[in-house]
Amino acid sequence: MINIYGIKNCDVVQKALKWLDAHKVPYTFHNYKETGLDKALLEQWLKHIAVDKLVNTRSTTFRELGEEEKAGWNDKNKAIALMMQHTSVVKRPVWDLGNGNYLLGWDEQALTKALL
Repeated sequence: MINIYGIKNCDVVQKALKWLDAHKVPYTFHNYKETGLDKALLEQWLKHIAVDKLVNTRSTTFRELGEEEKAGWNDKNKAIALMMQHTSVVKRPVWDLGNGNYLLGWDEQALTKALL
């Protein structure tokens, strides 16, 4: 079972969910805007995804943060605290394909190769 993490109203996440449905790929969706993110999950992701890829510094949320909140964002522990407090700074979607295989964002070719 694939786990996909994101925010339901994100255009990219909606595209990903539609793609999964169209290809009849079973999945579980975790809306972290509603349920939040915990430290253990973020630590797991960071074993497989670089901090500078997981934290979306181009997001509106990140850009609107104060300099003090942004300071040191690329340090693992500070990034975890930042992502737990401001879930919208996490790049979307995060794909947990199982067996330690993760994808980040929307890449139809990579998904087709991994899932179909």
